[in-house]
Amino acid sequence: MNSFPWLTVAGGIPLLGAVVLVLVPSRGALSPGDSAPGDSAPGDIAARNRLAKLLALAFSLVTLVWVIVMATRFNASGPRYQLTETYSWIPQFGVHYAVGVDGIALVLIGMTAVLQPAVILASWNDVDVLGKPVKNYFALMMVLQTMTIGVFAATDVFLFYVFFEAMLIPMYFMIGSFGVGARQYAAVKFLLYSLLGGLLMLVAVIALYVYSGESAATGHHGTFLIQTLVNVTLSSTTQKWLFLGFFIAFAIKAPLWPFHTWLPDATASAQPGAAVLMLGVMDKVGTFGMIRYCLELFPAAAHYFTVLIITLAVISVLYGAIVAIGQTSLKRLIGYTSISHFGFIVLGIFALTSQGGSGATLYMVNHGFVTGALFLLIGFLIARRGSDKIADYGGVQKIMPVFAGLFLVSGLAGLSMPGLSTFVSEFLVLVGTFDRYKVPAVFATVGIILAAIYILWMYQRTMNGPTPEPVAAQLTGRDLRARELLAVVPLVALIIAMGVYPKPVLDVINPAVHSTLTQIHVTDPVPAHPATAQNGAQP
Repeated sequence: MNSFPWLTVAGGIPLLGAVVLVLVPSRGALSPGDSAPGDSAPGDIAARNRLAKLLALAFSLVTLVWVIVMATRFNASGPRYQLTETYSWIPQFGVHYAVGVDGIALVLIGMTAVLQPAVILASWNDVDVLGKPVKNYFALMMVLQTMTIGVFAATDVFLFYVFFEAMLIPMYFMIGSFGVGARQYAAVKFLLYSLLGGLLMLVAVIALYVYSGESAATGHHGTFLIQTLVNVTLSSTTQKWLFLGFFIAFAIKAPLWPFHTWLPDATASAQPGAAVLMLGVMDKVGTFGMIRYCLELFPAAAHYFTVLIITLAVISVLYGAIVAIGQTSLKRLIGYTSISHFGFIVLGIFALTSQGGSGATLYMVNHGFVTGALFLLIGFLIARRGSDKIADYGGVQKIMPVFAGLFLVSGLAGLSMPGLSTFVSEFLVLVGTFDRYKVPAVFATVGIILAAIYILWMYQRTMNGPTPEPVAAQLTGRDLRARELLAVVPLVALIIAMGVYPKPVLDVINPAVHSTLTQIHVTDPVPAHPATAQNGAQP
C-alpha cells in the first residue's frame, strides 16, 4: 500500500519552483505602465532578477519545511524503508516509480534541504554581472535539488539510474554557462567523466535485470526493485563484474582517487554556490550508492574487493591532504580537501563495521555543512576582492572580524577539531576501521595531521599578519552583511550543535547501518578477552 506521497511532494516542490522561475518574463516591464512594451530598462531587469531570487528562496524554504515535517513521520525503530510509494511505470520491463527512505537516505535528503536556501541566499549576486538570465541559474539549482532528492529516495534501480544521470544536466550548465575561468573545459570534463561512469553502471543495471529474471526469488520475472534484488542469488564471478560497474560510477562521482581528476577543475570554475551543491550534495550520491547498491546487492564482491578499496581510500586521504597543502587557490584547496574527506567516508563504508558505517554516513552530512560554510565564505571574500589566490590576502581578520571568526570555526571543523561535528564522524570512522584493519587506520590518521597543516596555514596566510594596502582598500568596512550571515550562521550553528550532541542524527542512522551489515552477513569484530584466550576459545 502506498503511503501519503511525502517524497514525491518533497521532490516536486523545487521542480515546480523551477517551472515558475522559467515563466518569469525575460523582457518588458513586470507591471503595466512601468515602461514601454518590450523595454528592458535596467530597473526592470533588476526587478525581474530580484523576483526570481525571491521565488527560488521561497520554494527552497517550503521544501525545507516539508522535509522537516516529513522527517517527523519517520520512525527510527520501525521498518527499514518508510514513506514508501510504488507505482508501475514501464510494466514491460518491470520498472517502477518506487521511492522510500531509510535513516541514511533521510539524513542526506535533510542535508540537501538545509543547504539549498543557504546556497540561494549566498549566491544572490553571483551571476548578476555575467549578463545572463539570473532566473535560469536559480532554476537549474531547483532542478538539481529535485534530482538529488530522487536519487536518495529511489528504491528502484532503474529509477535511481535515471535520476543519477539526469542530475548531471543542471550541474553541467551551472558550470559551463555560469562559471568562471576555463568553465567550458571544466564542464565538459565533468560531464565526460560522469557519463563514462554512468554507461558502465547502465550495463550493470541491465545485466542485473536479466539475472533477476532467471531467479526463483523474483518468480522468474525481471525486476529493478532493490528490496527484491537483494534476495537474488548471483554467482561470485557475476557479482564481481556487476559490482565493478556500479563501483566505478560511484567512485567517479564521489570522487575517489584515481577517479578524482575532474573535481579540481570543476571546483575552480564553478560559482561558489554551485560548488557547494556539487561537493556538498551531488558527490554524496557516490558514497551513498556504495552503501545502498555495492554492499547490499553484491555482498560477496564487496568482501572480495574490500582490501583494494580500503587501499584506494587511504591513498585518497593522504593524496588529497598533501596536494591541498601546496595549493595557491582557495577554491582548489577546498576541492582537494574534499578528496581527502571522501577517502575517510569510503574507508568507513568498507571497514564493514557498525561504527565505521555510522561514522561514514554522519561524515557525509557533516562534510556537506562544513564544505558548504567554507565555500560560501570563500565566495563572499572573492566577491569583494575579485581573486581566489591565497597570496592576494592577508590580515583580513583585522578589518572583517565577523567573517574571520566564522571562517575559523568552519576551518577548525574541516580539520576535525573536538567539539565540532566532523570530529565525531571521523573518530567513528577511524575506530571502526581500526577494529578490523589496523594498518590502514593508522595511515589514515596521518590525514588528521595534514588537515591541521592545510587549514591552519591557509587561515594564517589569509586572515593573520599585516593587511596589504589593496586588501585594506577593498575590504575595510565590508564585513558580512545580514543576507550573508543568514546564509552561513545556520550552517556554523549546525556544525557546533552536531559536534556537541550528534545523538539525534546517529539514532536515525544506526538502524539502517545495522540493517546493511545484516544484509551482507557481517558482524562487528569481537575483541579477544583474556579469559577466553586462556581457555583457547576463538574470539
